[in-house]
Amino acid sequence: MTFTAEEAQKAFPDEVVTKAVTRLVKVPGLDKPVALITLDNGLDHTRPSTFGPQGLVSLNSALDVAFAAEPAAIAVTGKPFIFAVGADLSGVESVSDPELARQIAQTGHDVFRRLTETKVPTFGFINGAVMGGGLELALSCHYRTLSENAAAIAFPEVFLGLFPGWGGTQLLPNLIGPDAAVTVIIENALAQNKMLSVKQAAELGIVDEVFGSADYLEQSLLWLSKVVRGEITPARREIDRGAEWDAALARAKAIVDGRTHGASPGATKAVELLELARENDLDRGYAAETDGLAELLMSDVLRAGLYSFNLVNKRAKRPAGAPDKSLARKVNKVGIVGAGLMASQMALLFVRRLKVPVVLTDVDQARVDKGVSYVHGEIDKLLAKKRVSQDGANRLKALVTGSLDKAAFADADFVIEAVFEELGVKQKVFADLEQYIKPEAILATNTSSLSITAMASGLRHPERVVGFHFFNPVAVMPLLEIVRAEKTDDATLATAFALGKSLKKSSVLVKDASAFVVNRLLLRFLGEVLIAVDEGTPFEVADKALEPLGLPMTPLVLMQLVGPAIALHVGETLHEAFPDRFKVSENLAKFVKAGKSGVWQWDAAGNATVDPEVDALWQRGDAPSTEDEVRARALAAIAEEIRIMLDEGVVAQAQDIDLCLILGAGWPFWLGGITPYLDRAGVSEKVNGKPFLAPGVASVPAG
Repeated sequence: MTFTAEEAQKAFPDEVVTKAVTRLVKVPGLDKPVALITLDNGLDHTRPSTFGPQGLVSLNSALDVAFAAEPAAIAVTGKPFIFAVGADLSGVESVSDPELARQIAQTGHDVFRRLTETKVPTFGFINGAVMGGGLELALSCHYRTLSENAAAIAFPEVFLGLFPGWGGTQLLPNLIGPDAAVTVIIENALAQNKMLSVKQAAELGIVDEVFGSADYLEQSLLWLSKVVRGEITPARREIDRGAEWDAALARAKAIVDGRTHGASPGATKAVELLELARENDLDRGYAAETDGLAELLMSDVLRAGLYSFNLVNKRAKRPAGAPDKSLARKVNKVGIVGAGLMASQMALLFVRRLKVPVVLTDVDQARVDKGVSYVHGEIDKLLAKKRVSQDGANRLKALVTGSLDKAAFADADFVIEAVFEELGVKQKVFADLEQYIKPEAILATNTSSLSITAMASGLRHPERVVGFHFFNPVAVMPLLEIVRAEKTDDATLATAFALGKSLKKSSVLVKDASAFVVNRLLLRFLGEVLIAVDEGTPFEVADKALEPLGLPMTPLVLMQLVGPAIALHVGETLHEAFPDRFKVSENLAKFVKAGKSGVWQWDAAGNATVDPEVDALWQRGDAPSTEDEVRARALAAIAEEIRIMLDEGVVAQAQDIDLCLILGAGWPFWLGGITPYLDRAGVSEKVNGKPFLAPGVASVPAG
C-alpha cells in the first residue's frame, strides 16, 4: 500500500516535502562506506521537518539508494537542530477519504520497518528536535545517538488525541520496558505534553550514547564504526513480560481514566496497543496500529485535536486584532504595585524574561520585603537546579528591588497593579501613580473581572491603561488576556502585545467586558453546578457531571484551586453585569464567610469525601438533578454564553474562545477548547440554532 510518487503528490499537493538524500561516507575502521541519509525540508529550524506522503516516498527512495550501495551501515540524521518531528498534520486535516487515511498509516510502517528488519546495521543520529513520527523513525533503527543540545524529545500524540501510530507503541516498551513507555507515551503527553531532557532520554535507554553538539556527527560515525566492528555492544535491558507489564498497564489505565474519563479515543487506544506490545510481534502490532490510526484519522475528535494544535501554534502567534508591532514602545523598567504572591510571581517572570529592573511597592516595608524575598528565593531555586549560573542569579537578584516611595516608578515604562480586587482601590492606585510616572508610561491592571474603562475613567491619560491578565500560576499558564478599554490607544496595545511575546506568553485581544473570557465561562458553568447543588443535587453527582468531557479538574476542585472567595467575588461582578444569567449562590457566600477552602477532603489514599462542616452549612432544596441533567444544563449555559460573547465582540471569533480555554484553563486538545465539542454533541444547534464552526473546521471535511 506504499504510495507512488504520483499518488503522494496528489494526496497532499501542498506538502512541505522533507527530502531524504543519501550520501556515502568513508569512516575510519570500516572497509565499506556508511550510507548517511539526511532529512531536510529546505527551511530553517523554525519550520521543522515532517513526514507527509511525499516525504515518506523520498525516504523510501533514499533507502533504495542506501541498500544498493551495500554499505557497512545505514545512518539517518536531520538538518541543523532538527531530526524530524512527526507526521505532516496540516495535510491530515484535509483527508476525507478513509482509504487515504489507511494508506498514510500503512506507508509509515512500510518505510520505517525497512530499517528495523534489514541485516545491515542501522543507526538513528538524533541531532536535534525529535517528536512523534521522527522518534518512531529513530526507534526503527537498531541503534541511536543523541546530541547533547537536542530539544523537544517527546511523543505528543496522546496530547493531541492521537497515539504513536508508526511503530512507537510497539517498539518503545520492548526497548525501555513497559512502565517507562507508559511514562513517555501516556503520562508525559497528558501532563500538557511534557518533554524529555537529553539526560532522561539517555537514562531511560531510548538512546545508546550522547555526544557533544560541536562534533556530533563525527563522534556518532566513529561510535558507529566501533559498533559495526564489534568493539562496542550497546546494552539492551531485559524486558519483564509478566508482573511488570501488568503493573504498567494498570498504571496506564489509571492515568487515562483519571485524566480523560474516556473522552479521548487516542489515549484509550494507546493503552490497548501497549498491551498488545507484550507479544513483541511486529506484524500484529503494526497491523493494529494501522487499523487504529486509519480509524482515528477519520474521527472528529482527532480533527478537534488538530484544530487545537493550529490554534496554539499558528493563531496564538498572530493574535487577531493586535495593532502593528512597529507601534510598540520599549520596556526598560517595570513597576509592580503590590507585593503579594501574584505580584511576586509577576516580578519573577518580568525579571527572568526581560532582564530589566523591576520595582515592587506595597503599603508597608514588611510586605515589600516579603515580595522581594520571594523573588530572590525563587532565583536561588533556579540556581540550585542549574537553570541559571551564579553570575546570572546575582544579576537577576540585583534587578529586583522594593520601595515604599512611588517615585521609584518615575522612570518605569510599564507599571502593573496587582492589589485588592475592588474597583475603588484600583482607581485610587492609578490616580496616585499618575503623579509619579512619565507621560508615555503604560498603566496595566491584572484584574480578573473588573472594568478597565471604569478604572481609567478619572485619569488624565486613560489612553495608556490596558488590561494585562495573567493566570495562576503565572510561570506555568501560557495565556495573557490583553484587554482594550474604551480609550486604550494603539501604541499602548501594541506595547502590551510585544511585552506578552517577550514574556513568552500567548496573548488574546479581549474587549473590556466583565470577567473577560476564561473567568466568565468558568463561572458560568460553575454557577450552574452550584445551583444544581442548591436545588438538592448531591455534591458527588453535580461534581462528576462534566467528567465525560475529560476536563483537567472537576468544577468543585477548580473552585478550591481558584479560591472560593475569588470565585464568589467574580461571580458577584458577573451577577451585577448579567443578573439574568449569573446567579450568586447564597450557600457559596456562607461557605466563604465560614472560611472554608473547599468542598472535598482527601485521605492519605487520595479518596475524596465531602467536608462534614460544608455538608452541614449548605442548605439544599428537594429538586435534585441527575449527572446527565447537570451536564446538559452546564453545556447549554456555556453554549449560550459563548454566543452572547461573540455577539458582543468580546473576542474576534470562536477560535479565540477556544484558544483562551486551552491556554488559560488547560482544557484538552481533543475537545478543541469547547466549541468543536458543543458542535459535535449537537448542543450548539439546540441552544443557538447553528454550530459555532463551519463544516470541516475541527471536523472531518465532506468527501
